[in-house]
Amino acid sequence: MKSSLAKEGLARAPHRSLLKASGFTDWEIARPWIGVVNAYNSIIPGHTHLNRLAEGIKNSVYGHGGLPLEFPTIGICDGIAMNHEGMKFSLPSRELIRDSVEVMARAHALDALVLLTNCDKIIPAMAMAAAELNIPAIVISGGPMLAGRHKGKDIDLSNIFEAVGKRTAGLIDDAEVEAVENACCPTCGSCAGMFTANTMNCMMEALGLALPGNGTIPAVLSARDRLAKEAGRYVMMLLEKGIRPRQILTKRAFLNAAAVDMALGGSTNTMLHLPAVAHSAGVELTLAELDAISARTPHLCSMSPGGSHHIQDLYGAGGVQAVMARLLEKGLIDGGTLTVTGRTVAENLEGVTVTDETVIRPLDDPYHAQGGIAVLTGNLARDGSVVKQSAVAPEMMAHSGPARVFDGEEAATEAIMAGRIKAGDVVVIRYEGPKGGPGMREMLTPTATLAGMGLDRSVALITDGRFSGASRGASIGHVSPEAATGGLIALVEEGDTVEIDIPRRRLHLAVSDDELERRRQAWEPRLPETKSSFLERYRAFVTSGARGAVFDR
Repeated sequence: MKSSLAKEGLARAPHRSLLKASGFTDWEIARPWIGVVNAYNSIIPGHTHLNRLAEGIKNSVYGHGGLPLEFPTIGICDGIAMNHEGMKFSLPSRELIRDSVEVMARAHALDALVLLTNCDKIIPAMAMAAAELNIPAIVISGGPMLAGRHKGKDIDLSNIFEAVGKRTAGLIDDAEVEAVENACCPTCGSCAGMFTANTMNCMMEALGLALPGNGTIPAVLSARDRLAKEAGRYVMMLLEKGIRPRQILTKRAFLNAAAVDMALGGSTNTMLHLPAVAHSAGVELTLAELDAISARTPHLCSMSPGGSHHIQDLYGAGGVQAVMARLLEKGLIDGGTLTVTGRTVAENLEGVTVTDETVIRPLDDPYHAQGGIAVLTGNLARDGSVVKQSAVAPEMMAHSGPARVFDGEEAATEAIMAGRIKAGDVVVIRYEGPKGGPGMREMLTPTATLAGMGLDRSVALITDGRFSGASRGASIGHVSPEAATGGLIALVEEGDTVEIDIPRRRLHLAVSDDELERRRQAWEPRLPETKSSFLERYRAFVTSGARGAVFDR
């Protein structure tokens, strides 16, 4: 056991004495040491119930012969951090969480890990830590929130953001805003649509790093408690059999996850997080590869914000396993990859069927012939940009319009709410990239406000920052290279024509090369001030969004 380094022999008597000070007996200390990483905090609704699940995990680990050693991580609620300085810290927290898990596991010679997580950056951070450490590990999420109900319809967090836009446009009154505010988030759990948190929880299941059911069992169901207990049991099996994360996180597993993502119509943020997890596992995963998978994978599920279904509906239809079974029928995923059950994907899927074809459509009757996400390139995004094409109105799949240029999210949001953005415009928000922000803020407020105002079918947004998994419309993010590093987005001027062609995967600034060269000669590099030593350190090490915003090492 790895923990032997810290507990066996004469020289480790002081170490054992410290463990005894924590109440552990000799026979407990002799057991395998299983780190239970609990991301509980009382701020994030996806995390407020995690202590309940942690107890189930610890009891199960103990009952199966391990010594559960619990420790925490931080976490950020992207919804609460949205549209102010707080969002600059969200993506950087991913690296901080990854590092904190590594520090604890290595410092205390842990034998295995159960990673209890939920919400946007915490999930990929946990997976990155598992891949880096490469000790037996299993991810277990807190599960999704139930959708709210308002006027006979299911609603979620995206509805209240859009209600702000409707109120700004005078389409609803204050009482309606308050009614949506009070109804849209009715339980604990990660927000109910196929936003980033739930997408990443589904990705953990598709990768094989989490148990079947991880992505879709609602937080408030007892099935989630049972899954937590199963995670404790299975981590002991992984330790006994010597199955490590890098045996699971192969290139084929990442390609499987990408196919599932495209079928689900998941968040554009997976195009940051899947490559980042792959990087930690020593696997290269490019935007071009992900786009190729999108081109051949049908979009089978119409989930909020682009559609009407929520995670509870996907759960009722058979969950991620049912989507994978459908994809396996036509060889769109590889059934031979290993999972934390100790079995292959194909073995896990034996007997799995779709129970509601209105939620998970047949392969010959998809919502769209291609997957939910597209990668656009062109002179405006030489290294790539990302759009959730499944959430784009048909009339915006190809669009050309005048650029309305803003240096930062706040200026753009102010212009939108003041009514200065008109149908046909292309809103360009720059200096929000990994280095420029820094932190690559996601911007649900401007996209949701436009949607609420009814402009999502006539206005496009382009940014070197990110968009929320709850965003819809022609919202093109991750533009790389970013403005702060001299990307062409830094040279866009008010009124320039921007050409968007999603089917042809093209993002083009219609300005002559000579004029762009003149602008480049006059351009001066700029990095917005942060007044944060943490953000400045992040800025110094972070790479392009096209590489998953990982650190150079």
